Amino acid sequence: MKRSILLFVTCLISAAAWAQNPLVTHMFTADPTARVFDGKLYVYPSHDVVPPKGFDAPRFCMPDYHIFSLENGATWKDHGRVLDQNEVPWGEKNGYGMWAPDCVKKGDKYYYFFPSKPKDGSSFRRIGVGVSDSPTGPFKWEKNYIKGVNGIDPGVLIDENDAYLYFGGGHELMVCKLKDNMVEVDSTPIKVEGLPGGYKEAAFPLKHNGLYYLTFAHVFADEGYTIGYATADNPFGPFQYRGKIMDNINTGTNHHSIVNYKGDWILFYHYWDLSGFNKLRSMRADYMTFKEDGTIKKVVPTLRGIGTPTLGDTIQVDRHNGIHHAKVEMVSGNEPAGWMVTETKMMSHVRFNRVDFGTGKANKMSARIACGQRVGNFEIRLGHPKGELIADFSVEHTGGWNQWMTLNTPMKPVKGVHDIVVVFKGEWGSDKVVNLNWLLMSDDPNFEQL
Repeated sequence: MKRSILLFVTCLISAAAWAQNPLVTHMFTADPTARVFDGKLYVYPSHDVVPPKGFDAPRFCMPDYHIFSLENGATWKDHGRVLDQNEVPWGEKNGYGMWAPDCVKKGDKYYYFFPSKPKDGSSFRRIGVGVSDSPTGPFKWEKNYIKGVNGIDPGVLIDENDAYLYFGGGHELMVCKLKDNMVEVDSTPIKVEGLPGGYKEAAFPLKHNGLYYLTFAHVFADEGYTIGYATADNPFGPFQYRGKIMDNINTGTNHHSIVNYKGDWILFYHYWDLSGFNKLRSMRADYMTFKEDGTIKKVVPTLRGIGTPTLGDTIQVDRHNGIHHAKVEMVSGNEPAGWMVTETKMMSHVRFNRVDFGTGKANKMSARIACGQRVGNFEIRLGHPKGELIADFSVEHTGGWNQWMTLNTPMKPVKGVHDIVVVFKGEWGSDKVVNLNWLLMSDDPNFEQL
């Protein structure tokens, strides 16, 4: 098989990132609020940073907000900073308290809700609003916070022509109706009744099959943060607690949202597996299921996450659906933050589900590898380890196990959505064939197809 090898230095561009868990790795993102506007998926997270010197390091340090959208099949685009802490007209300067936001569409306008420390010292957090003609801004920020609202974690429900704001953190969550202008309350906030005792925050409301759902982070004394939910016949409640959507993850915080995208329900949440520190978090997503009786099947976090990579999307095979006689470890060397498949041996393999090959135009497959020897190869097969062979890479010596190279090889034309399996081959008894970071399919008019 004729192969072409291209050696280059890969830089992680801040405008895009992959869509397996975690969704982005060039920055730390938490508290993701996902919304679908005009058929497109957007996420509005908060932003964790390493605290500057002089800042109380054990605290969360959150200076601004970014907006992301899902592009292609599995690539997240970073639209850049939408609001800095020092741009809040009513906010305390350098407060590093830009916690979980939300964004909704009403009429032809987009309303971005966010908490921040007020410079007048009237509350721990107040909630402000920005208005835009676009889901990615720019937003015109209201000169003052919403009067009568004290708390964190705004979650907004648009129910036909009405809007309801849920907020709060502590032993009570609150709800109020908003005026048509979306920047003033139309009713005095009241306590949401019927929720279980214990600490609660991260209120996210939705309506499904005529039933109102209030989902929230709920702390159990013997477990820590979980994601729970309750239902009611109207947005003010009273609500009935129905159980957990997700168990606690390693005793840290969690904050979530739920969205229906192209017929699939998706739970967005956060975890800190990228940093190893529970105040430097990364947003994640997994599919969620409503049962016929309206209850929610508990979501178990996965590495694979959501999305269907296609031409132009990196396929992060280390975020796999199953691995045999190999391991996943943090990527080494100067590669962007993430993981790699390593400790590959003769006939070890890794499986990755749901790859969209499109109409069969792809003629080239690329692989990002590091290798300290040059004996062996790895195959890309459809469905199972003995499935149809569509691409074959010869192992190349890259200069060491943490020196990275991109290989290109021809691939067979394939149509539709398929699972793929990467099969590694080397000498029996050898401990390592190659380190593999990602795969990528492309349509290259100058490249020979099999």
